[in-house]
Amino acid sequence: MMTNLHKKILTICPLFWALAIHAFTAQPHTRSMRRVGGEVTSCFASKDADMSDEEREAAMEKALTAMTAFSNKYTENTGTYYCSDKSIPAVVIKGLAEHKVSLGTPLCPCRFYEDKEKEAKEGYWNCPCVPMRERHECHCMLFLTEENDFAGDETNISIDEVKKLSGGLSS
Repeated sequence: MMTNLHKKILTICPLFWALAIHAFTAQPHTRSMRRVGGEVTSCFASKDADMSDEEREAAMEKALTAMTAFSNKYTENTGTYYCSDKSIPAVVIKGLAEHKVSLGTPLCPCRFYEDKEKEAKEGYWNCPCVPMRERHECHCMLFLTEENDFAGDETNISIDEVKKLSGGLSS
């Protein structure tokens, strides 16, 4: 079900969701195979390719906790806010955690990359990205200035909220 806020976001920024969908989807040339729950699935050719399900879940729990704490501290330090629809920061934080596990760094999950490993090494789009650090421009809508129409009043999100609003730890 699409909320009014989601409709407003799609009206103002229709490419946001398209980019987010592509960013969370493994690209064909960066895939490897991994066993998940008895089935072989594709995933990023990455640091987590050889992890068991239990190891990956533990790594995701640790990364999700770290990225949630980082995000809360960053909003506090920069005077920014989370989106009024907290499912947006929850999904972005989960994407950052997934990249932390698979790439070793919190590469922005809201962009399309031809080569995610190369982008992660270059660091420009590692959270907080250069546009955020230099101009307070977060295209993911994770860190919003008070002037932004989508900014809520919250500068804190709990790990439980992130899990609930982003669909849990599994990809």
